[in-house]
Amino acid sequence: MRVLIVGAGIAGPTLAYWLQRFGHEVTLVERAPHLREGGYVVDFWGAGFDVADRMGIVPRLMDEGYVVREAREVSRSGRRIAHFDPRHVIGISGGRFVTIGRSDLSRAIHDAAHGDVETVFGDTVTSLDDDGERVRVGFQHAEPRDFDLVVGADGLHSRVRTLAFGSDGESERYLGITVAAFDVTGYRPRDELVAVMHTEVGHQVLRLALHDDATMFCFMFRYDGAVPLDDVAAQQELLRRRMNGVGWEVPAILEQMPQARTFYLDRASQIRLPSWSRGRIALIGDAAAAPSLLAGQGSALAMIGAYVLACALQHAQGDHRAAFAEYEQSLAPLVRGKQDAATRLGAAFAPRNRLQLLLRNGIVGLMAIPPIANLAMGRSLIDPIRLPPVPAD
Repeated sequence: MRVLIVGAGIAGPTLAYWLQRFGHEVTLVERAPHLREGGYVVDFWGAGFDVADRMGIVPRLMDEGYVVREAREVSRSGRRIAHFDPRHVIGISGGRFVTIGRSDLSRAIHDAAHGDVETVFGDTVTSLDDDGERVRVGFQHAEPRDFDLVVGADGLHSRVRTLAFGSDGESERYLGITVAAFDVTGYRPRDELVAVMHTEVGHQVLRLALHDDATMFCFMFRYDGAVPLDDVAAQQELLRRRMNGVGWEVPAILEQMPQARTFYLDRASQIRLPSWSRGRIALIGDAAAAPSLLAGQGSALAMIGAYVLACALQHAQGDHRAAFAEYEQSLAPLVRGKQDAATRLGAAFAPRNRLQLLLRNGIVGLMAIPPIANLAMGRSLIDPIRLPPVPAD
């Protein structure tokens, strides 16, 4: 089949890899002029790790990623008030766990899929006309083309979802927290393989040393106002206003923001739809069912969804209706569980009041005791899904 995949983040290239491996003609289109860089890091484990293993990219991920040896909570003055060693928890996963830049993960997947996939950067879809036999696709720059299937893998603010399913107001659930991230080179102090956190009522700031003398900063804060989506200057001004008066290293960090190599800001939202497909058009990853950044497993879920959809299409031998139904039936319980869990995690990142802050810091301190850490996090490291075997090529 001729398949158009919109979005070259995590889900799109993963689906492209498997579909071209199964013999389909795949076109991948991405609005950005090149693969995105920078952004935040993700903790990568579970069934998503298994998909990466089947793609042969795990050695690269382990080489480019990080195994954090300490998660440290500090006071306004920088004094350590709680800490634990994440490696105690990672042991439950058999070492199949890595912290990696989301853009590094995306590039590794894209490189694996690159061979026989037509990739178009700097363009996106403007219209989708599904006549039952094919989908006529209009592009912002290229001439219209016909495809057998169209898959939206274009993230939280999916253009494909808007065109095929309606406005975001019907599907997006904002969780009340906005996330910002940027990275700079040469920042000091620098704590190797330590995630340093400072949490106050309503917000959290995280600092993590990266390769090549870079440092990533991540901000999570409660915010009820409008979030500018395509104006970096306005986003940075919003972050300055919201972080004004926060202690620890925050004033010095914000001074570095104009020198940031990359900058990201968006609201932590979920996408909940009654169905992930309509006719010959389907959604995967955050476009279909974003669990929000609070879930911490959006990238892994994107890879799982892409793999399950590709296997379903192969199993259904071209019957897209049967494949889409199998894909959703297989994946929905896992995704809904992750979404429900994420709605309860807001207090861990941005406590609403002093009591929540004290409870949160107390739990972080208890995580230093391995049995308690295993009890608290062990279940989350094992995804309740059995991946289908790789179909014959």
